[in-house]
Amino acid sequence: MAASGFDQVAKTHVGCRRKLNEDALLANPERHLWAVADGMGGHDAGEVASATVVEALAKCASAEEALTALCDANARLVEMAKTNFDSRTVGSTVVGLVADDRAFTCFWAGDSRAYRVRGAAITRLTRDHSLVQDLIDAGMIDEAAAEGHPNANVITRAVGASDHLHVETVTGDVQSGDLFLLASDGLTRLASDHELLTALLGEDLEANAERLLDMALDRDAPDNVSLILLRAKDTPVTPLPTILKHGLQTP
Repeated sequence: MAASGFDQVAKTHVGCRRKLNEDALLANPERHLWAVADGMGGHDAGEVASATVVEALAKCASAEEALTALCDANARLVEMAKTNFDSRTVGSTVVGLVADDRAFTCFWAGDSRAYRVRGAAITRLTRDHSLVQDLIDAGMIDEAAAEGHPNANVITRAVGASDHLHVETVTGDVQSGDLFLLASDGLTRLASDHELLTALLGEDLEANAERLLDMALDRDAPDNVSLILLRAKDTPVTPLPTILKHGLQTP
């Protein structure tokens, strides 16, 4: 059965060890677009990068517009790094979803992830753009070895990381009851896919989000933790667009 409209919950937390939250979230249901950006580059730079990404996406209403906006943001961040940050990389991973009652397009660069839960099964929609994932794909290590790999933090793509940005996309159908999770690696590195699924099987979307956040914090969350949950439903809704950035939700 086709779905129309989405219930949504968005949360971000600085974590247990960081002093600054360099993540930013965008929830714009009127434009059918949601995104999580995880900034990198250290103090100020990461925060600027993630903010630049979500602000570029805020006016988009299609996957095509989102990809163009990300390329523009990439160019701005590369130039910003040269002029204001002594050529230090000012970058951000991004994972986003454009979805309506029939289909979705997921887009990403880096290791922030998207999942879909349908029934009692979870599917990872994204493939990490990371050195460790490349090693897995090449058969050099397995998933178990990847968890504690010394290069686990090394990503191979990000907005602002190089002059040319390649954003990967995947498409699929949307059915009533489908639940989508967009998350920074501050959550996904601390929980297996099975643990994510278990936390997401409850009916209360807010409670599901709290379970995920608590799981990360209980495990000493060394990084910022950010997530968006979306559940497809039958009744159309038109909530106001919001940007959730660095732990503050503003209209």
